[in-house]
Amino acid sequence: MINNYHTENMDKNIFEIAKKIEENNGRLYLVGGAVRDELLNIENNDEDYCVTGLSHNEFLKLFPNAFTRGKSFEVFDINGKEFALARTERKIGKGHKEFEITTNKNITIEEDLKRRDITINSIAKDVLTGEIIDPFNGKQDIKNKMIRATSNSFKEDPLRVYRVARFASKFNFDVEKNTLKLINSVKQELSELSAERVFKEMEIALKYDKPSKFFDVLKLAGVLEVHFLEIYKLIGALQPEKYHPEGDSYNHTMLALNRCAEHTKNEKIRFAVLVHDLGKGVTPKNEYPHHINHDKNGVEQVKKFANRLKMPNDWCSYGTVSAKEHMIGGIFNKMTPTKQVSFIERVYRTKLGLKGLEIVVESDRNCRGLREDKIEFANLGEKMMNEINGDLIKEKFGLNEGIQLKSKLHEQRVSWLKNFYFRN
Repeated sequence: MINNYHTENMDKNIFEIAKKIEENNGRLYLVGGAVRDELLNIENNDEDYCVTGLSHNEFLKLFPNAFTRGKSFEVFDINGKEFALARTERKIGKGHKEFEITTNKNITIEEDLKRRDITINSIAKDVLTGEIIDPFNGKQDIKNKMIRATSNSFKEDPLRVYRVARFASKFNFDVEKNTLKLINSVKQELSELSAERVFKEMEIALKYDKPSKFFDVLKLAGVLEVHFLEIYKLIGALQPEKYHPEGDSYNHTMLALNRCAEHTKNEKIRFAVLVHDLGKGVTPKNEYPHHINHDKNGVEQVKKFANRLKMPNDWCSYGTVSAKEHMIGGIFNKMTPTKQVSFIERVYRTKLGLKGLEIVVESDRNCRGLREDKIEFANLGEKMMNEINGDLIKEKFGLNEGIQLKSKLHEQRVSWLKNFYFRN
């Protein structure tokens, strides 16, 4: 029986496709993230559809203009929407690509849902009736804000480890204990994943409101060190309790990362906060709770981290500047005008820039809550650099490019800054 209210609110083309499939003894379902996000009242424009009861040839006979793509299994594109035949999978090798795919008209929607990673993604909706098919209680897990493996076959695909961590970050959900055990059981196979794919999962997670959740899940499952060794080393790296009552360097970093997410959506700046204290992870334990030169030591750690995950060069640049300059930025208000100018000149030329580093510094300082005193050098620095520039000095003093010009430029900026403080 067709639900009239449901069909009135449906894409007309999808309804017509579903009717045509039904008339030929098949069934069409909306599946995966689109159903999950609908239940969460989240907008989702990425709709995937699953077809049961039809063979490959029967589907193409009904829809000869469908564009076909995919190697391991075929996906059919009709009017910009993706359709796939219900399928089952069997692991036949290592990694997350070695699967034997089976599609035929006898595979049920429940069998197709069972192969999916987690219960909140293993829900379908009948396109014609609006009926929710939820054999693994995904709706209840959504209500409980819980991520749970659909079945033990979860461990057949190691990429699901990072997908779970990402979904936990996206929805701020917890991960069920048995699922954490399943994640740990594939620890040795995580190294089979491409560095680029792991980086992509982290990059997406850094865009969400609770990016720390990504790393917390991996930490709880005991797999953080596989691809995020430098982050893992922060665990247990003690800090002076007077300044860091939040605990070790890992806890501090996660709090700072979440604080940063409140101030910017720029994932590169968020990454800069994530790695600002990596130098603390290599401090000898006999020097705890102090971390002398952790800013300098952090630069090499960021480079190692970025190289391992084959990050783009600009990500590495954001990270190394953050590690190197965040401590100096934190004492900007206590520096002499001469040192302030040198600091501004250095950071201004970097990809992270003054505004980016100011966010890093404030996220670091305010990780437990907002402090009354603020570190503000970005607007001041931008104003100074724009007003006292090379063209001005060339014209005013008749100088050409070279050391003399650079020295005079620095001198004039120091003078400008002193006058600025005098006026204010």
